[in-house]
Amino acid sequence: MAQLNSTLDTHLLRDLFSLEGRDQAYAKLMESILTQVLEHQAMEPTGAGLYERSEKRQAYRNGYRGRTLKTRVGTLTLTVPRLRDSHFSTELFARYQRNELWCSP
Repeated sequence: MAQLNSTLDTHLLRDLFSLEGRDQAYAKLMESILTQVLEHQAMEPTGAGLYERSEKRQAYRNGYRGRTLKTRVGTLTLTVPRLRDSHFSTELFARYQRNELWCSP
């Protein structure tokens, strides 16, 4: 399993512990974490990190596309990386999925 180091904004952490903006802060926290996971997952098919020059590179970045996902904490706006000469798909959500799946165990 790959390890992912995440960074969070101090304003976001302050909002998480305040009573006023807590609901929006949870959605922003999820957006931040999922966007960082998508960035990390895009490194695997390319064979190199963002702006990294490598002999092992197999594909190149080609910008981002916006994606909305409705979840329990609110509507998230994610930036999904696009790749040139390669197909990027994530395991976080299905290709045309717009809502969080409400599955019971």
